Amino acid sequence: MTESSRALILERFGSLPRLVERPVPPRAPGETLVRVHAAQIGHLDLNIVDGRFGILPSLPFVPGTNSCGTVVASDVHPVGSLVRVNGAGLGLRRDGGWAEHAVVPDKAAFPTPPGTDPALACSFFSPAGTAWAAVHDVATIGAGERVLVTGAAGAVGSMAVQLAVRAGAEVIGVVGRPAKLEHVPAGAKAILAADLSAEALGGPVDALIDTVGGSVLAAALGLVRSRGRAALIGYSAGREFTVDLADFLLADVALLPVNLMARGRGLAEVGERLLAEIASGDLTLNIERYGLDRLEQAVERLRGGAAIGKVALTLD
Repeated sequence: MTESSRALILERFGSLPRLVERPVPPRAPGETLVRVHAAQIGHLDLNIVDGRFGILPSLPFVPGTNSCGTVVASDVHPVGSLVRVNGAGLGLRRDGGWAEHAVVPDKAAFPTPPGTDPALACSFFSPAGTAWAAVHDVATIGAGERVLVTGAAGAVGSMAVQLAVRAGAEVIGVVGRPAKLEHVPAGAKAILAADLSAEALGGPVDALIDTVGGSVLAAALGLVRSRGRAALIGYSAGREFTVDLADFLLADVALLPVNLMARGRGLAEVGERLLAEIASGDLTLNIERYGLDRLEQAVERLRGGAAIGKVALTLD
């Protein structure tokens, strides 16, 4: 009797994947079969589901760019070992991790310390790596600087707040809802986006780390000092914003994109260190967890901006 496996199958862009039973997919040489324990639901995944990303798969398709599970069969990875799965087109050009079993290229499975929380293992790298790149490599935050972080209760934003505080900066964390004020990490001043003003901040800031885009970014840019810099990470509040070029040139603020897909390989060693710090509690990453049958609720929380931190599917 063929073993069955549940999977979320996307059949039409713009609609949510459907939960189905299917045979466990076969693997070929150069591939590893993984029993998935947890898979991240990220904004990138939702952009792909919506058909609004530059790389789109052929349908039907299993989404999920990041997951974590146990090796079932492989010529490279020990059976029973825990692996973090991402890259090599997973969730973009080939089936990803929103399924109980995933077949992945051997090179897309990365050994993970035994006992690591699978939801953490599949969720940490995007926010932690992006925040590290924004704080240290792009915005180059230094001790004594004043830094404004938008989306400061979100996964990337909260991590950026913690790393900027650790770097010795004075940090102001911006959130969009009163209920999120208490989720801005310790060491930062928390304010609402609706209250953004030079008066509320006590003057201009040296750098902006923006994780949300849209109108929040437009408002925050005006609070960065001349010759300051703005690291741009996300666009959950809007994919576009407009500026008056005369005012923008006069302000002389550098707009610096942070693209984790282009920087990921260079952050591998940093990522392992950050995972250990999150697992030990030295850094904090909140994760909301949902079963496969609660995908709609999870997506609603993420799309609506109500989610605190990362959102993950748990498949056990």
